[in-house]
Amino acid sequence: MTPPGRHRPPLRYAPSRHDPQLRSAARHFGRRGLLNLTAAAAVLAFATHLPAPGAASAAELDAARISEDPFTLGVASGDPLPDSVLLWTRLAPAPYEPGGGLAGRRVKVQWEVAADEFFHLTVRRGAVWTHPEYNHTVHVEAGGLLPGREYYYRFRTGSWISETGRTRTAPATTAAVSALTFAAVSCQAYHDGYFTAHRHLAEDDVDVVFHLGDYLYEYAVNSAGGHRRYTDRRLPELFNREAGTLEDYRLRYALYKSDPDLRAVHAAHPFVVTWDDHETENNYADAIDEEGNPPEEFLLRRAAAYRAYWENQPLRGAQVPQGPDLRLFRRLQWGTLAQFDVLDTRQYRSDQAYGDMPYAPGPESDDPARTITGAAQERWLLDGWRTSNALWNVLPQQAAFSQRKLGTGPQATVSMDSWDGYRASRERVLAGARAAGIQNLMVLAGDAHVGYAFDIKEVFDDPASRIVGTEFVTTSVSSGRDGVQRPADWDACLTANPHLRFYDGRRGYVRVELGRAAARADFRTVSAVTTPGAPITTAASFVTEAGRPGLEPA
Repeated sequence: MTPPGRHRPPLRYAPSRHDPQLRSAARHFGRRGLLNLTAAAAVLAFATHLPAPGAASAAELDAARISEDPFTLGVASGDPLPDSVLLWTRLAPAPYEPGGGLAGRRVKVQWEVAADEFFHLTVRRGAVWTHPEYNHTVHVEAGGLLPGREYYYRFRTGSWISETGRTRTAPATTAAVSALTFAAVSCQAYHDGYFTAHRHLAEDDVDVVFHLGDYLYEYAVNSAGGHRRYTDRRLPELFNREAGTLEDYRLRYALYKSDPDLRAVHAAHPFVVTWDDHETENNYADAIDEEGNPPEEFLLRRAAAYRAYWENQPLRGAQVPQGPDLRLFRRLQWGTLAQFDVLDTRQYRSDQAYGDMPYAPGPESDDPARTITGAAQERWLLDGWRTSNALWNVLPQQAAFSQRKLGTGPQATVSMDSWDGYRASRERVLAGARAAGIQNLMVLAGDAHVGYAFDIKEVFDDPASRIVGTEFVTTSVSSGRDGVQRPADWDACLTANPHLRFYDGRRGYVRVELGRAAARADFRTVSAVTTPGAPITTAASFVTEAGRPGLEPA
């Protein structure tokens, strides 16, 4: 979200969308402003000349010589398929130092997967090299697993053993699954408070977690941890600047992943991740940044951010970035119960209309050529719906999808950064769902730092228009600090948007139970994040019946 009062400056360049020559230029131009020539060279070296996984480009470090715990950033799993799951960790005995304290050497790591938490029934094991070029991160695609099963995993190097993670595989694609429970989370600004919601989610009984973006923020974090106000520790000064280089982003992930609540939720559940803007820079759009820098300069920063994102997330090899490009949109299936089409609404979007500030829809924002997904991703989504055999078609993505007027009256403004700023894109997506015969459309969103529940209308401004789906917008984990149950615009928003069924400004997550007959969503909220340990409650619950879209209180 753009902080109040921040305006996107006029562009100095107007790039054509997805110009391959522009991306090529990112490999040859130095940054003026955020990155100096040395930093740009480092970004290029990492972004475009990294060896393939398994290549030996550094001397071996005998793991027996590692004297401090290297598993300081925990473990994670992600993108469950019927026969495999991605397992992640990173070796960093000194996580707040560049390189993590491993002196540029490669280290061998063993991994194992078991059917029980005590590892009496080990089903898969292996060994991989971790490389300094990949910041000593581990991405193991553990295959040969059985569908629809719970597994446990861990890593070992030298005398050190990681904590145990729990994960699961997806059911067989043809399995008539009767139930699935998942959670949606987003927006976890370290400097705004504690990740208390993650601690509660770690203890919740869910099958998978969807992280919908803003996993980290590029903004500076002072020695007191911002609004965490540490009194028993001080963070290094290197965090007290905006991230812009590859090393900056890597260190920022180290700070976030050292948080015990975030470590706990990753160890408890497999994640499916997608990004929004702050993993790179606030409100960027394709090759256009917030400050109006030349695109070839911003693409250098984007290459660094994308590289660090892949390194630090439980993502498969198919998502390895190529310079400033990373294909993050992908499809997952949970038997015949649910198909998940995970979107990326940052990398390919048209620049926000009207200077990226709240504005009433008009000719600029309603230009049919404008897109929030890009043409290729839009075709991929609609083609996937046409071949879907799932009962529920779920769309995990970043920004609020439904119309969200920010006030009453004929000239009410909307967010130009959400789907309201790309109404032609939204209309094409809804038309595609209608043409494909999608009866149970469910959209997941984050970004807004509040919780919303929407009925998705065929025509939002027509009260008599039919309901074609449901949308759940998860509030932030910590961004925006504590929040309140009823924000100042609560009455105005509910009046201006009759299809808005719920609005709450506290922190937390959304928990969704999918069944054959209906789906239920629980909005789980905590009372505070600027102090640790707040209890969690259910603010509201809604159900929607299969074949009859529309939300009703549970």
